[in-house]
Amino acid sequence: MFDAAVIEAGLRQLPPKQLRAALAGFLPQNATADERSRAVEDMLRSPAGQSLRNAMARWIVGEIVPVERLVPEAYVKWRPPVRDAMTFVVAHLSVQRLAPKLLEQLELPENTSSEERLLRLIAKVPGLQKLGQVIARNQKLRPALRNALARLENGIRDVKPEDIRTIIQRDLGPRLTAYAVDIAPVILSEASVSAVVRFTWKNPECGRREHGVFKVLKPYIPGYFAEDMDYLHRLAQYFGERHHNYGFPPDLIPDTFRKVRRLLKHEVNFVREQKTLVEARNLYRSLSGVRVPQLIQPLCTPRITALTEEHGIKVTNATARLSTAGRRKVAEQLIEALVAVPLLSAQEEAIFHGDPHAGNLLYNNRTGELTIIDWALRERLSREQRRHLALLFLMVSLRDPVGTCNAIMALSQQRIQAASPRERMIGEIVTRFLDDLPVRYLPSGVDAMRLLERVALTGVKFPGPLIMLSKVMFTLNGILGDIGGGHTGINFTIARHVAEHWISNRGEFRSPLLTRDWITLECSALLYTGRLWLKCEEAILDRLLPDGSITQFAAT
Repeated sequence: MFDAAVIEAGLRQLPPKQLRAALAGFLPQNATADERSRAVEDMLRSPAGQSLRNAMARWIVGEIVPVERLVPEAYVKWRPPVRDAMTFVVAHLSVQRLAPKLLEQLELPENTSSEERLLRLIAKVPGLQKLGQVIARNQKLRPALRNALARLENGIRDVKPEDIRTIIQRDLGPRLTAYAVDIAPVILSEASVSAVVRFTWKNPECGRREHGVFKVLKPYIPGYFAEDMDYLHRLAQYFGERHHNYGFPPDLIPDTFRKVRRLLKHEVNFVREQKTLVEARNLYRSLSGVRVPQLIQPLCTPRITALTEEHGIKVTNATARLSTAGRRKVAEQLIEALVAVPLLSAQEEAIFHGDPHAGNLLYNNRTGELTIIDWALRERLSREQRRHLALLFLMVSLRDPVGTCNAIMALSQQRIQAASPRERMIGEIVTRFLDDLPVRYLPSGVDAMRLLERVALTGVKFPGPLIMLSKVMFTLNGILGDIGGGHTGINFTIARHVAEHWISNRGEFRSPLLTRDWITLECSALLYTGRLWLKCEEAILDRLLPDGSITQFAAT
């Protein structure tokens, strides 16, 4: 038995490094894991419980996963809110979920890496796992952290095969017999909220046995989901009340947590994903080399999605042994499938995949086919949004500050008046951004989204689908870098897609640009050489003249 008063007094005095040994001394020796976990739960429920949570939070952000190692120098201004968010989650996670995590951290060997401790800490916390998948391909992260987070793409292992089988048997019942379903005994793969198992079934339409996969909601997700929704809501409130501490616009961080909360709700909405799969398969049916799994409707339920089994491995692994030309071809396939097809769709509102981490992109080296799986996260862009987005991509490529500024204001959710202070601010940001681009560098769609992000940090709001697309572009850019296709131009690939598909099949693909947009682009293109030459002259003067003498030179 432990003395709560002694623990509380010790927690106030011990530095984080000594906390591990002190707490271990309070745990019952020679006890089972469940008994030791219950002992930690008792500590958390005691009068010293909040002090224990606070001390553990300090230990986590100070020793286990130092924020300085987690957040690279390029994002240094995000370190304070990341530190506070991590502390908040530890302080508010339920006792039942937090106790085993704290016990595990206490019992891990002292030389366990920060990266491994992080993965253990966010296990069975879908929102944090999803965030890890999103940033896993960020080229600015330390290699050790990137490699650890990449394991979240297809390396999660936290559910038993028998638990998944039980859900399938309970939900499908007599249908298993009616369709002669034979379920594989092992789990094929796991994601943050679901597990995938193979099966065979008798298709009544053709009378043959066929291969498929069940995507099944993990049994612990429904119980944890409400709690995750709650702490994400409270995080939004927390940062909304303290926005002045971080130097960001008041709504920026709260809106981020609200969007994560909304996305997590989509993750567990299997019926929504099943409808999306049908729509996505229709969108890509005319594009050679790209596949979307087919829904097996009779074997679907609100927590089971049945799909055709597709062949391929994670795209970053599949391209490891390809030639440079082969990797470039795969890179172009990725850009075409994830960006060009949605952008140039003939539909009034086109869907796009909102979670294209490498684990959701399977490549078959034998057939050269790319399969896009896991459509739980998807968004839609209207034709008008795609029109201004295309203009933004092209105006950034042409280094046109006026055209770029106009496209950004058109994409904003706010009505921005001409010659207003906000328009001037956006104009200044755009001009600085374009001026900072190297002369020999060809700007791409990723640069356009990076510029949008910079404008958003000033408080300008953009539609949710556009923010999602920005995440898609950054994730895709990281994957392109990992497979060796980072130099493949996104804008060039989109243009090639237009030439190969739009001209020959206008029923499926259509440019979102209007006639007046093409005239505007032609006028901008005529001035492109002059803008680039002026940039070259400035670069030459920067090299030839000492710092601060350009203005003096111009004056003379």
